[in-house]
Amino acid sequence: MNNLHHYKSLFFVGILALVLHACVPVKDIRKAQTNVPENYGTTPIDSLNTAKTSWKQFFADPYLIALIDTALVRNQELNIMTQSVALFENQIQAKKGEYLPFVNIKGSADVEKVGKHTRNGAVEESLHIDGEEFPEPLRNYSVGLVASWELDIWKQLRNEKKAAVLEYLSSVEGKNFMITNLVAEIADAYYELMALDNQLDILHQNLQLQQNALKIVKLQKEAAKTTELAVRRFTAEVQKTQSETFEIAQKITETENKISFLLGKSPSKISRNSASFLNIPIDSVYAGIPSQLLENRTDIKKASLELEASKLNTKVAKANFYPSLGISAGVGLNAFKTGLLTKTPESLVYSFAGDIVGPIINRNAIKAIYKNANSKQIQAIFEYEKTILNAYIEVATELSNIQNLKNVYAFKEGQVTTLTESITLSTRLFTSARADYLEVLLTQREALEAKIALVDTKKDQLMANIHLYKFLGGGWQ
Repeated sequence: MNNLHHYKSLFFVGILALVLHACVPVKDIRKAQTNVPENYGTTPIDSLNTAKTSWKQFFADPYLIALIDTALVRNQELNIMTQSVALFENQIQAKKGEYLPFVNIKGSADVEKVGKHTRNGAVEESLHIDGEEFPEPLRNYSVGLVASWELDIWKQLRNEKKAAVLEYLSSVEGKNFMITNLVAEIADAYYELMALDNQLDILHQNLQLQQNALKIVKLQKEAAKTTELAVRRFTAEVQKTQSETFEIAQKITETENKISFLLGKSPSKISRNSASFLNIPIDSVYAGIPSQLLENRTDIKKASLELEASKLNTKVAKANFYPSLGISAGVGLNAFKTGLLTKTPESLVYSFAGDIVGPIINRNAIKAIYKNANSKQIQAIFEYEKTILNAYIEVATELSNIQNLKNVYAFKEGQVTTLTESITLSTRLFTSARADYLEVLLTQREALEAKIALVDTKKDQLMANIHLYKFLGGGWQ
């Protein structure tokens, strides 16, 4: 008869589980589109990819390498991210422990006084233990082990642990992405600093030319070959250039301070060799094929891991609709006197219980959690697709930029050569009264602007290579 009752209970539990399973909502979610074009526009297909190159090999400047080395150790943002990674790693251990049995040791002591005209009071008054009256007030002492275990029959807890692992791996890729950006940012600022040094040097050289021209104009004015207006115009040009030198000096200070901040230290002088800036070779950066972005770009791998974690979180949310099965047990000693605790089996107590709990009515909260999990999964799909598309566009755009900057630099280099020669020619013609002073001023100004533009273009070329290296997924190795 007892067996029949047992089987009826199991049958009822099984029917309940089937009913709850049938009431679980289901939502189909499309797969992420990870297709990318076979090549970058007109760029020939070649599997050689500079992203595989470590940053210490990509950069040749020892000063820049030393700066990056320092930043990777001392940068505050990177160290904050490192601690975030550690938090996700700890979360794995926490989730892993949730689907294992919990065993705790428990000890307690309490006192209770009940009224004699109550059921418990009447019973206690009639009892005698070893010839002694039942103690009043009643003290109670207990010590023992208590265990509880939620059976992970729907893999909810295991999926939570797997999701925690994926989130940890995603945080690692996030840290790598930060390293890539930090390396690129330091390199950008370093070349910006070198470019400013060269622009300041150009201004000083041009200032010397203008001051010499001013002396000539003053002599011309004394000889009545020109007017005071020419002297005033040349003087104003000298003053303009002098003010620009202070503007560049301020930019140099700001850039040095920016680099110091990235290095995690107080503002200080940044070592560099700016004299060879225009002679820095522009090395080729090999883009490989677009599909390699999925392997090399840390932000794409991060988005992919977050998508996988969101899928598991959806399964976890879905498992809330199913009944949960828990087991609890305890064993220990219990007595109203500490001296009686060791007397067994009289003081021995134990318990064992199992329970099954499943939602039937008012499941709106569970449905809302499940819907949110689905929405987050869809968001993760779009984020993953957006990251892939953005990566492809960044690389394609930068490849075009590199090619166009190469042509721009060639023409600007020719322009600087022509205008530099024109300065000498215009000064000679002005001295012999065969050219107007405005022609000298205009030629000097155009030459100055062309030289500064050439430096800017060189800086843009170096930065374009850095950005392409970053966009391909390099810089964190």
